[in-house]
Amino acid sequence: MTGSEKKYLKLRNSIDEQSDKLHALHKDHMKCRKGCDHCCMDYEIFPIEFDHIKKSINNKNIELDSSEDGGCIFLKGHECQIYEHRPIICRTHGLPLLFMNDEQWELSTCELNFTDFDDEGFSTENTFLQDQFNSQLFLLNKEFLKERNSSENELGLIPIRQLKD
Repeated sequence: MTGSEKKYLKLRNSIDEQSDKLHALHKDHMKCRKGCDHCCMDYEIFPIEFDHIKKSINNKNIELDSSEDGGCIFLKGHECQIYEHRPIICRTHGLPLLFMNDEQWELSTCELNFTDFDDEGFSTENTFLQDQFNSQLFLLNKEFLKERNSSENELGLIPIRQLKD
């Protein structure tokens, strides 16, 4: 395992810890439960995540969804077959996400969650600071591509769907 891959796992663990804390803090407003797949789509991810997931699920018996409806190919019976190895974007869905967009801070939440919660109640202490972690992931991906001597564009993303190839 390369240095960037080890750092990726450390970042992923940190994100999981932060997500767990936020889930516990907002448990009364979260509708995300086993079987909810409202946010499961064919996301695009950085090569470092793609490579890690591919290695992690190699030799596992996974039945892929072959439909072309834009849903995640790893969803079967409303459950994620790669939950332990899912990308970072999937680890933070449903949580209140704070990010910079067009020169202003924006808050994003799942339409199923926080239906009776005043947006004014959100702060940097009870939201997931998405830009902070996305920046770290971007830099790790850049390091990963350099370690592989890859000519891939550092901004290039790969659809999760390509993991079936």
